[in-house]
Amino acid sequence: MMLTDTHTHLYAEQFDEDRDQIIHKAIDSGINRFFIPAIDSTYYQKMFALEKAFPDHVFLMAGLHPTHVNDDFKKELDIVKKQLNSHKFYAVGEIGMDLYWDKTFIQEQQEAFQMQISWAKEMALPIVIHCRDAFNEIFEVLDKVNDDRLFGIFHCFTGNKQQAKQIINYGFKLGIGGVVTFKNGGIDKFLSEIPLEHIVLETDSPYLAPTPFRGKRNESSYLVNILNKLVTIYDMSPEEIARITTQNSQDVFGI
Repeated sequence: MMLTDTHTHLYAEQFDEDRDQIIHKAIDSGINRFFIPAIDSTYYQKMFALEKAFPDHVFLMAGLHPTHVNDDFKKELDIVKKQLNSHKFYAVGEIGMDLYWDKTFIQEQQEAFQMQISWAKEMALPIVIHCRDAFNEIFEVLDKVNDDRLFGIFHCFTGNKQQAKQIINYGFKLGIGGVVTFKNGGIDKFLSEIPLEHIVLETDSPYLAPTPFRGKRNESSYLVNILNKLVTIYDMSPEEIARITTQNSQDVFGI
């Protein structure tokens, strides 16, 4: 059984003391592929080091996270573009909009989002979308840019069934993580109505650890807990869910 963690920040400071151990633990648990989203320019060297240490398992993305969009976001975008032109990446991400903490830079977030989408289309890459308290704003942007070159993953999906179907209609997979195991997460109530062909698995480690680790540091090996929740929801074997969701990830990332 091979599992794919389509979204994990293994370069984060939270893993500085035991990163190799955490990765080997995940590999031993059947998670063989780790897709690594970018945040901002300060992390690329750590991402490259991770790729060099685990070349058969680690696959990188480039992008500017919406919570790191501020007054000098165009300088950061210049760095993203340079990275995309000089290194092999498998997606543009994570990008999108986040209006949970602060709405000061809503226009800048929209501009950065659209710009990075255009680069992804030019390079025939998927995008990985971050959305927090911004479904309407994200959909507004996607409506503007929607065409047959737009595809990717809607990371950490926490919306309702109608929003899930709208995202699928745009051509995206739903990234399902620890929230599906939360008592009041909500998505477990309707997820069985969403065909598994539209689902990929993720941890978003070190964030959003699944039950029973909620509130603690998340790690990629906990993807098994998310898998087990989907076994219950879809009434399918873990092997079959692992096969389908990994194939879905291969369809998105091209590897």
